[in-house]
Amino acid sequence: MTKMIAELIEQRFGLPGKAGQDTPAEGELAAILSHRTHRRYTDMPISEDLMQQVLAAGLSAPAKSDLQQVAILRVENAGIRRAIAELLPSMPWVAQAARFLVVCGDSRRIRRICELRDIPFENDHLDAFLNATTDAAMVLQNLIRAADAAGLGACPISVIRNHATRIAELLALPDYVFPLAGLCLGWPSREGFVSLRLPMTLTVHVDRYNDTNLDAEIDGYDRRRDARHSIPENDWRQVERFGKPSLYGWSEDKARQVSVPERQDFGAFVRRQRFKLD
Repeated sequence: MTKMIAELIEQRFGLPGKAGQDTPAEGELAAILSHRTHRRYTDMPISEDLMQQVLAAGLSAPAKSDLQQVAILRVENAGIRRAIAELLPSMPWVAQAARFLVVCGDSRRIRRICELRDIPFENDHLDAFLNATTDAAMVLQNLIRAADAAGLGACPISVIRNHATRIAELLALPDYVFPLAGLCLGWPSREGFVSLRLPMTLTVHVDRYNDTNLDAEIDGYDRRRDARHSIPENDWRQVERFGKPSLYGWSEDKARQVSVPERQDFGAFVRRQRFKLD
C-alpha cells in the first residue's frame, strides 16, 4: 500500500490530520517531512566532487535583495578542526564527522563593493546584521537539505556562538563577518529518528497571534513526545536546582536549558565586528 503525505505529517507531529491523505509520500515534500538530524557517522570520506555539489546547492538558497551575504568556511586544517572540537567537548561529532563547515553572515563583501564603486553604504544599523543572518540561515538550511538529498547526514552546531570570539580568531574572520552555526556532514552510521514538532496550533496563526491555549497544548505535546522518546533521567538538567518532576518533558527540559545564561558576550562580539545594533 502506498504511503501518503498524511502519514509523514502524523509521524512529525504525533497527531492525525486530513492534509495529504490523497498525496503519495514521494519527492521533495516527503523528504522534508522525513528529515532527521544525524550525530553519528561512519568513517567513510565525502568526495570533493560531492562536497562541491552540496555547496553549490546550499548557495542556491534565496538571498535578501540578491545581496548574497553569506560566507562558508570549510574547516580542512586538522589543527583548527581540533581546536574547535575542544571548545565543544559534549559534541564529539564535531571531530568525528567527515566534513565540518562554519556558516557565517557576511556584511563585509557588500561594504567592500560599495568602496570599489565609490558609492556610500547607507544602511549601517541593526537591519544590516539581520539581513546577513537571514542569508546565512537560508544557506545553512539549503546545505542540510542538499546533504539529505545526497544521502549524507547533517547536524547544525549553534553552540559555536558560545565561543564566537575564539572561532573568529581561529578562522580569521574580518570585520562584518560572524559565525552563525557550524555544520557537521558525514555518512550516517544509523537511521536516526523523526523529532516530534510542536503542534501547528501553536506555531501557525491566522491574522492575529494567539497563544491562549498554550498550557494545554504544551502538556499534550510533552506527553506525546515523552511516549515516543522519553528523555533518560541521566540527561535531565539541573536536578539539584529544580528537582525531579513527575514528567520530565520537552517543556521542562527547554525551560531548564534557557535558565542558564549563554552568549551574554555575543552582542559585544558583534559590535567588535563593527556592526551597529541600533
